[in-house]
Amino acid sequence: MEFGQGAYVNSSYTISRTASTASIPGEYRLREEEPENVKKVNNLQNGDPIKIGIWSSTPSLDQNGNKYLPNDLASSSDLKPPKRDNWTNDIEFLMSCIALSVGLGNVWRFPFTALDNGGGAFVIPYLIVLFLVGKPVYYMEMLLGQFSSRGCVKVYDFSPIMRGVGYGQVLATGIVTTYYATLMALTLRYFIDSFYPLLPWSYCRQEWGELCIDSELNHKQQSTSSADIKTTSAEYYFINIILREKSSIDDGIGYPNWTLALTLAFSWLIISLIMIKGVRSSGKASYFLAVFPYCIMLVLLVRSLTLPGAFDGVLYFLRPQWNKLLDPKVWYAAVTQVFFSLAICFGNIIIDCTIITTLDTFTSLLSGIIIFGILGNLAYESKTSDIKSVVKGGPGLAFISYPDAIAKFTFLPQIFSVLFFLMLFVLGIGSNVGMASCLMTVIKDRFIHTKHWIIVACIAVTCYCWGLVYITPGGQFILNLLDFYGASFVALVLAIFELLAVGWIYGVKRLCQDIHFMLGIQTSWYYRLCWGLITPALMAAILIYTLVQYEPLQYNGYFYQTGLYIFGWCISAFGIGQLLFWAVYAILRSPGDCFWDRVKTAFKPKCDWGPLDGNNLQIYKYHINELKIEAMFRRNGFWYRIYDNIFAQQIENLNIGCSLMLTTPSLPASITRVPAPHSFGLHRNQQKLRVHHQNIAAAFIICLHLFAPHRSKQKD
Repeated sequence: MEFGQGAYVNSSYTISRTASTASIPGEYRLREEEPENVKKVNNLQNGDPIKIGIWSSTPSLDQNGNKYLPNDLASSSDLKPPKRDNWTNDIEFLMSCIALSVGLGNVWRFPFTALDNGGGAFVIPYLIVLFLVGKPVYYMEMLLGQFSSRGCVKVYDFSPIMRGVGYGQVLATGIVTTYYATLMALTLRYFIDSFYPLLPWSYCRQEWGELCIDSELNHKQQSTSSADIKTTSAEYYFINIILREKSSIDDGIGYPNWTLALTLAFSWLIISLIMIKGVRSSGKASYFLAVFPYCIMLVLLVRSLTLPGAFDGVLYFLRPQWNKLLDPKVWYAAVTQVFFSLAICFGNIIIDCTIITTLDTFTSLLSGIIIFGILGNLAYESKTSDIKSVVKGGPGLAFISYPDAIAKFTFLPQIFSVLFFLMLFVLGIGSNVGMASCLMTVIKDRFIHTKHWIIVACIAVTCYCWGLVYITPGGQFILNLLDFYGASFVALVLAIFELLAVGWIYGVKRLCQDIHFMLGIQTSWYYRLCWGLITPALMAAILIYTLVQYEPLQYNGYFYQTGLYIFGWCISAFGIGQLLFWAVYAILRSPGDCFWDRVKTAFKPKCDWGPLDGNNLQIYKYHINELKIEAMFRRNGFWYRIYDNIFAQQIENLNIGCSLMLTTPSLPASITRVPAPHSFGLHRNQQKLRVHHQNIAAAFIICLHLFAPHRSKQKD
């Protein structure tokens, strides 16, 4: 096939008419009508003639400028994929991806992770990991999802033995979904409290003692020695009023807060309604979900930077600490933060990689500057230079620092407080809908006849009941435990296996061929090297280094009981153990005469792997057959395979360079295609040799097809 500018083999991938960059693949839509010149070949029986003709050099174009199939290769239309909701346009799809990727992971998680890991000591590893891990993995997952239209489990049809990666990621996603919703419950509680005439966290209560300092701007300075570290009223309010947090959980975690239980129920009601409406309603809401948060954060940025001492806090956040670059804890935190902020390696097969990763980085740094500007002001008020000591770290940092900054607004802080917590609630909706939709896709693929709303209701009720644990007085201890053992650690291990599955079992080369088939573009060396070598090696090194230097998890200086550590490692083992369980299952279900044949089959793509649309799947199979013929004449050594997987140039889609009229018994059209010499970009002698090899291979396979019926008759 010969491609023009912007034409794709797969006509379901249309040119983006409104995108700002050519790297956006565009909408994925099933074509409803085909021109009359697209001829379908249905249900060919043995002995039926098939006519192979010349490929037109000016093929028909649809209304989007994409090439339809040549008349010879029209495929069967009786393979109809399950109907899925589609996005109205690609801007809507892009906004939805931004709403998922730019969310609580940036505004809530990034600041406290940066504080716990030394501020500037964390930013440098974070940016390195984002470039070498975040962007390549995000692009890879986006391509797999867009190419196959499968969920995070069925996408492993390219290698069924690795399907356990998808199930393990679903487990991690479920855990994250449960406590992300509780963050929405906390946000909703603050939203309600914002309607008081005086913000309830802006002033100190008498029972909080003399070391409490009002969060409002014009507070009265209290006489304390310079060695005393003061605590803001916003922090006291969050710990003592909202969470009622205990100093330890040795005597249990307590009972849920009834007000938070109500706000948690309302949060899941909103999430459920959006999920029941499906892609179209969430797509329309994505414009608001993606844009509104930036408006609020820019206002908050201006306010935090105008506070006394804010510059010291921002400098602490941005100043590199090179001696911390060898600390494995910092690198582990950087990797897991990238996972959360970009929503990768949690089974979200989600568009444009450059735009979203850039926006994600910008939002994380913006949140960091706001938070550390506020912390600099707190250090100034407490007359200390130790930024890290002025506030209690951990998951509650965002609910301490942001309210403290809001309380310092001199003109109607209630208005901005309402808008800010509405924004945070909106971010929570975007993140939670994306996570919960991942769970729903897996369940729906398994129980295809179950009604959509029933699945959504089951997810909401289950996650709500589990979320009640997090809103108890000891809930933050449990959240911290499950976040490490059930989410971030499992996600890191499974991400390594995900990259090995895609990069070496399926193959970087095969993935690049799929990209070329889908989009008609070549894959850069940057992505090839990252997928095949750099990214899996970097994450494996961080994992090994972390395990070697492992220290027991703690929450604000509290070490958990031994039983809880055992429980945590059991959760990790259960998530990672999905690899072994589903590998055994895939081997047992694979066809083969012996055990070794079953194992080899389990590593290979399933027969229906490819685009979900039946027409495009048939074209894809022809395309793969062509590439297999080409591979017959390549070297087959171990080291050459490694080189070929990453560094070999991609093969252009083949174009018939001569007229060939044959009548053969059920002969696949692809084997008679002779590639045009210009389609490979090789030296002229190499081109002639390649064409000669292709013709020999085509003739050889034709002979096999011609004599196949005679052999079967002789056996009879």
